[in-house]
Amino acid sequence: MPDKVMPGPVQENACIREAVCIHTKKIYDSCKDKDCVEDLRFYPTQDSQCVIDRALSVRGGKATLLSVYIDVEPIGFNRGFYTVDVRYFYRVTAEAFVGAARPVEISGLCVFDKRVILFGSEGNAKVFSSETVDDGMDHHNLRRANLPTAVVEAVDPIVLNLKLVEPCECHPCDCCMNEVPPAVCSCFGCELCFGGEGKRLYVTLGQFSIIRLERDSQLLMPVYDYCMPEKECACGGGDEDPCEIFRHVKFPVDEFFPPNNVSGGDCYREIKNCPCCS
Repeated sequence: MPDKVMPGPVQENACIREAVCIHTKKIYDSCKDKDCVEDLRFYPTQDSQCVIDRALSVRGGKATLLSVYIDVEPIGFNRGFYTVDVRYFYRVTAEAFVGAARPVEISGLCVFDKRVILFGSEGNAKVFSSETVDDGMDHHNLRRANLPTAVVEAVDPIVLNLKLVEPCECHPCDCCMNEVPPAVCSCFGCELCFGGEGKRLYVTLGQFSIIRLERDSQLLMPVYDYCMPEKECACGGGDEDPCEIFRHVKFPVDEFFPPNNVSGGDCYREIKNCPCCS
C-alpha cells in the first residue's frame, strides 16, 4: 500500500485517518432531458427583419444559449416537492437568400420555457451568515426563504429546422417584450422586433439539459489526509529559451500525411463481418 493516498480511485485497504463533518451542497433530486422544441418564434433584429421580409428561403443556423432564468416554487399538495420553471434565451443566426445574391446573415432571439417537478426535501430553519459585504455594512446576512437551490446545466442547442412563413392575421402576436431581460437584449447590438408584421421565422431546436435541486447540508465524510499539491508552480518570467521549448514539441506527422486506416465504428465492423460481404 502506498504511504500517501492521492486523489482518485481509493483501494479497499486504504487507511481512513478520520471522519470529518463538512458543509456542502447535497443533491436531493435531478433529471436529464433531451428536448426537441418545435416552431419557436424567432424575434429578429430590425436589420434582420428587413432581410426576412424579402427572403425566399433560409438555411443553416446556429444557436447560442445566452441566459437561463430559474424559478423554484413549492407544491402545496405534495410536501417536499417543487416546481422548477426554466426559461432559456437563445441567440439564433442563419442565412437568408434574397434573389440570386449571396446569402445574408440574420440573427434574433428565441425563448423556450420548461417546467419540471423535483424532490427538494423540507427546511424551516432561518439561515444566518456572518460573511462580510464589500463596500457595504458588515452585517449578518439572512436567507429569507429556505428553498432548495435549482441548478441548470445545458449546452448550446442544435438547430434542427428553420421555417419561413408569410404573415397571417389569424396568428396571434406572441410578443414577450416585457419578459426579456435587458441584459439579453443588449447581446444583439440593436433593438429586436416583437411585432406581428412581416414574414416570420420559426426555429426547431434540440436541447440537452440536466436540472437538479440541492441544499446546504452537513455531511460526514472519510478523510485520508490533507490534500497537498505535488506539482511545483512553473515560472512564467519568460526567461525560457524558445528554441529549447520548441525542441520538445513533437513533429505533427498527422498534419502532413493522411492516416493509414480509419476506424469505422461498430456499424462498420458489423458490415465488415457480415457473411454476405465475404
